[in-house]
Amino acid sequence: MSQSQPGSDRLAEWPVAILAGGLATRLRPTTERIPKALLEVANKPFIAHQLTLLRSAGFRRIVFCLGHLGQQIETFLGDGANFGLNINYSFDGQQLLGTGGALKQAIGLLGARFVVLYGDSYLPVDYEPIIETFLREHKPALMTIFKNEGLWDTSNVWFESGQIHCYNKRMPTPNMRYIEYGIGVLASEAFDRFEGEKIFDLGEVYEELVKEGRMAVHEVKQRFYEIGSPAGLAELDELLRAQSGTLIP
Repeated sequence: MSQSQPGSDRLAEWPVAILAGGLATRLRPTTERIPKALLEVANKPFIAHQLTLLRSAGFRRIVFCLGHLGQQIETFLGDGANFGLNINYSFDGQQLLGTGGALKQAIGLLGARFVVLYGDSYLPVDYEPIIETFLREHKPALMTIFKNEGLWDTSNVWFESGQIHCYNKRMPTPNMRYIEYGIGVLASEAFDRFEGEKIFDLGEVYEELVKEGRMAVHEVKQRFYEIGSPAGLAELDELLRAQSGTLIP
């Protein structure tokens, strides 16, 4: 993906919320002193790779939703000028608000519609068709999905005949052959039913919208990468080193 990609300039107006406030318990003890987003991958903090990818896609506005050790991320990134981006920050405060609560709190910075992704995901896809699907469907949210077949992580989406019939991260069923890919597009109205400063997960928002038939869907074919586990961290490190020509045989 490159900055010369056709139509990529249209993404510059879209804010991207990055959820990076969790405790990263699977990567302890390292993440007791450094946030997951700053862990080194291919000789750079992971967040540098993620932001480079987003900028190459055409995005320019980033809002970080931060909690655990989040001040370190703000200190490293500043206003985003070094990455060619405009970066703002929303902090959970005394207690972690969950992914949904953190987004609800950040609405003032994000505006009426925005893209959301997780702070441990590396998603090398074309983002513009995803935005186009959201605009075409006229629904308050869009979920990207990937035909996972239980391979890369536990599948959590029943997708059939062009629509999502069920989404549940806690209780997977045999007909769930797809997984939430990790890119969402949301209108702020999707959070209207949730009270401010309430602790809730983005998955709760998604589950309710799916039940109501108010969730758009976009299937992607490119697999996802993540650094939420030691194995995922090592895999992405190898991939990025290979892409940069620095992988030692």
